[in-house]
Amino acid sequence: MTDTGREPRALISALQPFYDVVTPLAWPIVRVAVGWNMIVHGYGKVVRGMEKQTELFAHDSVSGGVPLAQLLTVVELGGGICIAAGLLTRFWAAACALELGYITFILYWHNGFSWLGRGYEYTLMWGLVCFAIALRGGGPYSLDRLLGREI
Repeated sequence: MTDTGREPRALISALQPFYDVVTPLAWPIVRVAVGWNMIVHGYGKVVRGMEKQTELFAHDSVSGGVPLAQLLTVVELGGGICIAAGLLTRFWAAACALELGYITFILYWHNGFSWLGRGYEYTLMWGLVCFAIALRGGGPYSLDRLLGREI
């Protein structure tokens, strides 16, 4: 299928001015939603502390100790802030996608789909959205766009 680069016309033409205003906001909304999700998870690690986080990892058969807990806290908290702001967006979104891919396919896959049974539903969805952000970059209303550079 060939993309002509044009948006489809509004079914109700009177709505077109509204769509013209809000369409550029779609990507920042996605970035902020992903960033906020990652920030909350990273902040939880800060509040628990690295030793407690290491214990929780061990419960999931994940070794790596405090250094891994620190790394994932930076990826989630720092990366979440950067994704939401659109700063170094591709790098941080890729880092989050890799983490969520590991959680999905290594830790949760055997539990099945439903997140209610500690399945991969939630981590797969957020991981795919992070991957899409890594492919697309910060987009409009991002610090990457303001700086005129991105990774």
